[in-house]
Order: sequence, then C-alpha cells, then structure tokens
Amino acid sequence: MTAAENDEKTMKTLEALEKEQALEFYSMMILIRRFEEAAERLYQRGMIRGFLHTYIGEEAIAVGAIPNLREDDYIIGHYRDHGHALARGLPPRTAMAELCGKATGSSGGKGGSMHLFDIKRHLMGGHAIVGGQFPLAVGMALGLKMKGELDSIVMCFFGDGAVQEGEFHETMNLASLWNLPIVFMLENNLYGMGTEVNRSNAAGQNIYSTAESYQIPAVQIDGMDLIQVRETVIEGISKVREGNGPVFIESMAYRFHGHSMADPSNYRDNEEVEEHRARDPIDRFKTVCIEKGLLTDADISRINEEIDSTVQDAVEFAEQSPAPAPEALFSNVYSEPDTNQ
Repeated sequence: MTAAENDEKTMKTLEALEKEQALEFYSMMILIRRFEEAAERLYQRGMIRGFLHTYIGEEAIAVGAIPNLREDDYIIGHYRDHGHALARGLPPRTAMAELCGKATGSSGGKGGSMHLFDIKRHLMGGHAIVGGQFPLAVGMALGLKMKGELDSIVMCFFGDGAVQEGEFHETMNLASLWNLPIVFMLENNLYGMGTEVNRSNAAGQNIYSTAESYQIPAVQIDGMDLIQVRETVIEGISKVREGNGPVFIESMAYRFHGHSMADPSNYRDNEEVEEHRARDPIDRFKTVCIEKGLLTDADISRINEEIDSTVQDAVEFAEQSPAPAPEALFSNVYSEPDTNQ
C-alpha cells in the first residue's frame, strides 16, 4: 500500500471514529509521554536505579494496538514496557512505584522498570533478556490451544534488535508450524541499542519479510500513525481469532531519546532526530482530530491538566511508599500449593 493510500485509509477511519475514542486515545498517549518524562526525572534524582528505557516517540503503537485486546487475551513484551503496561490499564501509581522499587509496585518492587507484570490484566512482562519473551509467547499460545481456549490470543511485543536472536527464528517456525494464536508486534525504532538496523539485519528496514519466509502473513506500517496501527491490528486480531494462525506486524517508529538513560545517543545527529520529531505521533493525532472536529483546544488543555495531575500523584505516591521489607525477599519464590486438589 502506498503512502497516499495509507493517508486516504486513515482519513476514512477518522471519519468513523467517535469523539470519546479520540479523547481516550489522546489521553492515553499523553499519559505515557508524561509518565516517561517524569520517570526520567526520577532517574536523574536517583529514585529509579538500574536501567530505564523510555517509550517516548513510540506511544502510537501501544495505544493503537493494546485497547483492541480482550480481558482474556495475553500480552508479553520487552524491557521498554511502560507504555504497554499503561495501555493495558496498569494504574500509574502502581507502575511508578514499581519503577522506584517500592513495596506498593505491581511486583512489590522486585521487578523494576524492565519487568512490569500484572497477572489480573494478563500482562506477562516486561523481559530484560533480549528475545526472552519469544519462547514464553509460544508456550502461552500453545497452552491456550491445548486448553481449548481457541478464541484467546497472545500479543508479543519486541524490538528490531531482538530479531538477531536465535529464539526469534525458532519462535517463528513453531508458531507457524503449530498454527498458534499470536500477533507478533515488531516495534522497529531503527536502532538496536546504538547500531542502525541496516547494519545489523540483512533485511534492513524490511524485517517483516523474514516472517513471510515462515509462511506467516506479515505487513509493515507507519508505527507513528495511531489510526494505521489500530486498523492493522484489528484486522490482524480478527485473522488470528478465526484460527488462521499467527500474524506479524512491523511498526516503523523512532525513539526520541537514547536507548536507555545511560545512552547519550551520539550515533545519531540532531538533523535526523528532528526529522523524526516532526512526525511526533501525539502531535499528528491531535492535528487530524482537531481538523475533523473530534478534539477541541479546550479538550486538549483539559486532558493535559488532568494527565499532569495524575502523573504528579503517581510520583508522590512512589516517593512516599515504603521499600519492601527484608522478609519479602523470601516471598513469591515458590508457587503456593493448591489445597483444592
């Protein structure tokens, strides 16, 4: 599909978009952006330790994809997971407390930034090991199939750097061979840490073609266009639920900041960064929604104020929350026996 055809499809979709949906999508993208900015400030203050990988610039992927899932579907992803968790409904307070290693966090402060879990929401992580989520996604999807839960699916997020790992190819093969219910979501932000994708992958900026070699239907889309992401994911989910096996969606995006807070991003020049900033997914969505009458300047101001208050509340909650007690070191090590069996 050409860029012109994509733009035409986006405008048609916008015409069918309800105002409440536009408010919801814009609010969620702003929440992720402000949350990440606040997390960076906390990291600089020493409140968040270890590694911190922010999702700034890629918000349209999570918000365009995750709300289309049902409660009985599963999500698993990589270490740049804050946006996924928030889009799945993890409360900002709980997420920020986990980043700060506090007892009130989603994993009691034991997981931190790269391991956001919420079993009730079927959010299965955040995984720090590059590519570590691939075999787990296969296992989850196989489990659904073996239990006869044929209408539930797994959505697996990963970056372009993970494609270099052997388990990526093993996962593609098994998912196709066993006709598993997985939506593979590649977030291609053009860099695996500091290495540009054309220097690390033979497929260059067309990684989706790799999935096609495993007989998996694959597409490449503009991951900074929320509407395009949403439409493509809805179509992909429908195919998977119908029992047609996995689908592969490569969302082309760009992270505005470094790989992590420890990365000065010297391998990119300012001109390149500004070129991509001009395609900011939040600004693009806001502009077209205002043009179509789905959002007003008053809506934008109100949402920004509400989100600023929500994020500030999350920061204060994390700051005031206690650290895990020493005895918590021994909890959640082993599963509790099922006394009903």
